[in-house]
Amino acid sequence: MLAMNYRGPFRVRAQQKPDPVIEHPNDAIIRVTRSCICGSDLHLYHGLVPDTRVGMTFGHEFTGIVEEVGPSVQNLKVGDHVLVPFNIFCGSCFFCQKELYGNCHNTNPEATAVGAIYGYSHTAGGYDGGQAEYVRVPMADVGPTVIPSDVDVDDAVMLTDALPTGYQAAEMGDIQEGDTVVVFGAGPVGIFAAKSAWLFGAGRVIVVDHVEYRLEFVKTYAQCEVVNFKDVRDMAVHIKKMTDWLGADVCIDAVGCEAAGNAMQSLTGRYIPMQAGSATALHWAINSVRKGGNVSIVGVYGPTFNAVPIGNALNKGLTMRMNQASVKRHLPRLIEHIQAGRIDPKQIITHRVPLEEVSEAYHIFSSKLDNCIKTVLIPPGATGSGLIH
Repeated sequence: MLAMNYRGPFRVRAQQKPDPVIEHPNDAIIRVTRSCICGSDLHLYHGLVPDTRVGMTFGHEFTGIVEEVGPSVQNLKVGDHVLVPFNIFCGSCFFCQKELYGNCHNTNPEATAVGAIYGYSHTAGGYDGGQAEYVRVPMADVGPTVIPSDVDVDDAVMLTDALPTGYQAAEMGDIQEGDTVVVFGAGPVGIFAAKSAWLFGAGRVIVVDHVEYRLEFVKTYAQCEVVNFKDVRDMAVHIKKMTDWLGADVCIDAVGCEAAGNAMQSLTGRYIPMQAGSATALHWAINSVRKGGNVSIVGVYGPTFNAVPIGNALNKGLTMRMNQASVKRHLPRLIEHIQAGRIDPKQIITHRVPLEEVSEAYHIFSSKLDNCIKTVLIPPGATGSGLIH
């Protein structure tokens, strides 16, 4: 099969690899119809995630058609068109019973924190991902969800990670009616977090980024205010000026370890890795939120040390919540929102690229070229509506 193949930092290519096979009675083999490049894939692409091994196939956002099922699979049949949550989870352990699917105890036993994720290094289990023609899906009775007939496949692939993660970011902020919500980051997850904030009752939504075309996009898509941090001398002071000197009720970090905006953080967190990434957005969130406010974190950071102003969080009496999104828990509500027309996830897709051109697709997305917001890869033989290069 054709698959994305990691060759080292900034080096990926489409190559032939052996087709996946059933390895466990509860496996399924999926023929991929859509896969995405996620902002967190760029952490792998840039060489920032430990134990990302040469030869791995990335891709934790994908849909596909069931080609084969193991003898224990009861809930899927050959021919089903499914969306596959990025979490690989057993459905029965202590954490899965609490619907903390991103913290499953059985699918990544070597980890003390993160559960298993498709195509996300051996730190996250070592499972190959969906930027390929075919993918092995473990725990097939609990993860994949059949796509409803009235949901477009381009909407469905957004349900595998980006939309549920943005939605959970808003949920973890415990937004109350009329709250002012500030989202740091205008990538796909930040865009969906801003859109979702309105669904939870926000009275005002502000998005902060430095890429002008992304700010223009989110302003239209999520009907929000925007701030270009390049135009701001002190982010916390600026947000307080915008909020009667109180600060925002809720701040969401949708950026994570590759945040720009602070030279020292970038130096120690990105270029000389003395900490688990640049924590600029997290600093801004803690310092911009009001006393007694809420900070929600869905941006990806590494498992080691970060210089975080925890004393400010303590003295301000903040509530901080964070986790990998429990995709399966959110699907019924999000599918309802799509069917009702309250949200149109596929609108954020700007580039549909053949899998054969995955190297160029990563370059475009990583370098923010051609006004790229979200890139979808189309495997050979899958139908794509208007391939955009």
